[in-house]
Amino acid sequence: MSLSTNGQVAVITGGASGLGLATTKKFVAQNIKTIIVGRNEANLKQTAEELGELCSYKVCDLSDLNAIPALVQEIEAEFGTIDILVNNAGINLKKKFEEVTDEEFQRIVQTNVNSVFTVSREVVKTMLPKGKGTIVNISSMAAQYGIPYVIAYTASKTAIDGMTKAMAVELSPKGIRVNAVAPGFIKTAMSSKALDNDPERKAKVLGRTPMGYLGVPEDIGEAVYFLASDAAKYITGVVLPVDGGNSIGF
Repeated sequence: MSLSTNGQVAVITGGASGLGLATTKKFVAQNIKTIIVGRNEANLKQTAEELGELCSYKVCDLSDLNAIPALVQEIEAEFGTIDILVNNAGINLKKKFEEVTDEEFQRIVQTNVNSVFTVSREVVKTMLPKGKGTIVNISSMAAQYGIPYVIAYTASKTAIDGMTKAMAVELSPKGIRVNAVAPGFIKTAMSSKALDNDPERKAKVLGRTPMGYLGVPEDIGEAVYFLASDAAKYITGVVLPVDGGNSIGF
């Protein structure tokens, strides 16, 4: 079922792997022209080739904020419009709090917060003249409650939640909706390896997840698509947990 997204143009950062790839596949299946952005050209190219003419790619290191305005201008010049932006690209660091260096903290914030702000600002400039558009940010359960050893990531995703609400209040009167999705424990190659090697942690994860099992990347893609579509036309400023109830589990 297409929810009024036929022929629209979307930009997905980090759209060639993980949750971003699941979202890219969902968008393409719904006839959305999708431009994926990232650093790894080989992955981007392979994804675009596999998904066909509705998927294109642009190579950009989003931590280089100075490169972002030209990137957005290039996309607009080539595709004419940007209807949907999904800020998915992000990096993590697992390390004891007292061992995290200033440089490491700033590196996480640069990619996970600063680049999201800059990409959003530049894309919004293209949306304002049309008076419509939608942005979906990818948050995390780390912003919902404390998780040890990921202080920089937690700070960055908490910032995303605040930015989502502030952007929504300012931009929604101008026709631009802004929401976020907060994934829970999702079954990926990386998470499976980590949990399978730590039975105690896996039991804790599943024990506080009321639905009793891990999500899959497609669950995130479906949620992002819903928030980007007209089915969510009266929804803005929300941070939607997609976590099997983990964030409310006891």
